[in-house]
Amino acid sequence: MNPRISICLPTYNGARDLARLLPVLAAQELDGGSAGLKSGAVEICAIDSSSGDESVALLRAAGAQVEVIPKSEFRHGATRNRIAARARGEILLFLSQDALPQGKDFLSALTAPFVDPRTAGVSARVLPHPEDDPLTRRTALAQPEAGSSPESFDLDGVAGLWTLPEAARLRLLVINDVASAVRADVFRKIPFPDVEFGEDVAWAARALTAGWRLRFAPGAVVHHAHCYTPSQAFARYRVDARFRRRVLGHMIRPSLLSVARGITYEVREDLRYLGRCGGPGKFSAVLRSPILRSAQVLGQYSGARAPR
Repeated sequence: MNPRISICLPTYNGARDLARLLPVLAAQELDGGSAGLKSGAVEICAIDSSSGDESVALLRAAGAQVEVIPKSEFRHGATRNRIAARARGEILLFLSQDALPQGKDFLSALTAPFVDPRTAGVSARVLPHPEDDPLTRRTALAQPEAGSSPESFDLDGVAGLWTLPEAARLRLLVINDVASAVRADVFRKIPFPDVEFGEDVAWAARALTAGWRLRFAPGAVVHHAHCYTPSQAFARYRVDARFRRRVLGHMIRPSLLSVARGITYEVREDLRYLGRCGGPGKFSAVLRSPILRSAQVLGQYSGARAPR
């Protein structure tokens, strides 16, 4: 019997993350309490980019199918497509190694919307870890995927995705492969595009254009966030802005005036959040905010200069 769900997991030097992720996956319950992995209803398919730690050993001990590739061969969309090609499940669950699902019903909650035959993809709610620093928490909680209301997205009554205003268009592209599920038969027809970054968003655009529906399932929660140094923030947001410009036609920081406004906005929101939440690290976060947000917004400005 083929599994119902295939967990598609790209890994690299992720032993520390996998040590906490794999037991959570093993404890998942489906169909009224049956253990997913033990019942054969769930499989883990992984591609490891030649880790130098115990990642592969941990995956194999958990019963995962593992393929090891040279680090130089990893590409965000292409590698996930390669994992999906080996998967046997009806539902493909794309997961980052450093995402930590919450509760034993995570898989059930994320896959429940597929009862609607028109739903092609479902994205989970992404929240920061409780131990994350205040600025990392504020960044994560400001994202659409941190919302608490279930939503459904399609192009019914719309002439086409690219006819929509920019803000409305971006709001529809909800799939985030930090933690999302895709119907396997749809994915065979519409795989991830082989792009430098943003393969999940580009996939969402193609799925919607093909007439499928996407959903956001906040009952399925993962903890996931990145604490960036200023140089890491510049590089990360530069890549994101370049993708938005080239693929989505969205120029997030078109001018130096928009840079000034962006830095002012981000620092103001940091101070508001810190004023409400307080806690350990508040004073250092106040000092760090202008430096981190300047790097973030300047990275967006640099990436936005890329040719469309």
